[in-house]
Amino acid sequence: MQKPFYRTYIIACACLLGTAACNGDKQPEHNKPVTEQAAPVLNAPRFNADSAYQSVAVQVAFGPRTPGSAAQQKCAAWMQAKLHESCDTVYRQETKVKGGDGKMLPCINLIGVINPKATRRILLLTHWDSRLWADMDTKDKDKPILAADDAGSGVGILLEVARQLKSNKLSAELGVDILFTDVEDYGKSEWGDDSYCLGTQYWALHPHVPGYKADFGILLDMAGAKGAQFPLEELSAQYAGDVQQNVWAAAGRAGYSSYFTYAKGSAITDDHDYVNKLIHIPTIDIINLSLTTASPFAAHWHTHQDNMSIIDKNTLNAVGQSLLQVIYEAAQPAS
Repeated sequence: MQKPFYRTYIIACACLLGTAACNGDKQPEHNKPVTEQAAPVLNAPRFNADSAYQSVAVQVAFGPRTPGSAAQQKCAAWMQAKLHESCDTVYRQETKVKGGDGKMLPCINLIGVINPKATRRILLLTHWDSRLWADMDTKDKDKPILAADDAGSGVGILLEVARQLKSNKLSAELGVDILFTDVEDYGKSEWGDDSYCLGTQYWALHPHVPGYKADFGILLDMAGAKGAQFPLEELSAQYAGDVQQNVWAAAGRAGYSSYFTYAKGSAITDDHDYVNKLIHIPTIDIINLSLTTASPFAAHWHTHQDNMSIIDKNTLNAVGQSLLQVIYEAAQPAS
């Protein structure tokens, strides 16, 4: 029997749920790589996809970043050092969280702060851990995955965003906080939705700064694969519809509307759900979702195919440049 997906989602025909296995689903790829539309309106520095790609490769080289592993400690130390290169302040939250199986799991959240004195703030976040089980694969289901896309891509993009913010002197009136959350993917559907996103739940209840607030937040999840499409995720539309519309419009101005489609996507219980519910920051999810298959997720999701072969610099560039567009537009004084 096919295992149910861990994230809650909405599909028009409920009968599809039992008919197709995730392993056979494939995202439609672009006919050719798309990097820009004609005459994009850029108000931001150029994102470097090569740099982001290299950061994904470094993470994958550590091996699966699962709770309690040597790779978890090594990757956390590397990410912390990278954040120190670009951020004014870096916080490290090291704690233990309780898994759905009752195990106490080591959890390391990292927060890089740019322009800490600014009262206007944008929160950018992604999880960085690897799933302990390849439960959607046809073999080696009990082995952890490399998580190049489902973790690594978000980290790679945000590290390059931070590097560009440092190099291009973001206005001191706007602050940006980059949050890498741990133990997102240690969960199972039978344990309930709350067995996921444990690092984010901890941070939302214990923020790095007491009383922390941001104008809005943007979550990245599975943001670097070949042929990725980012429709309007439904929970984002419910929690922060204005933010979602503004981000998609900025992506279009940056030249990437072919990736950021206005089609309605499934509702995904993801890290943004807890940021909205627990700390009340209107936060959206940029997540690769299928509009044509029974599963809303790409074929490599929770399989051993989630490795460097799935990562595409064009997709990294589309997401990273769109984020920079959002940030630098927000930094401009109101006319």
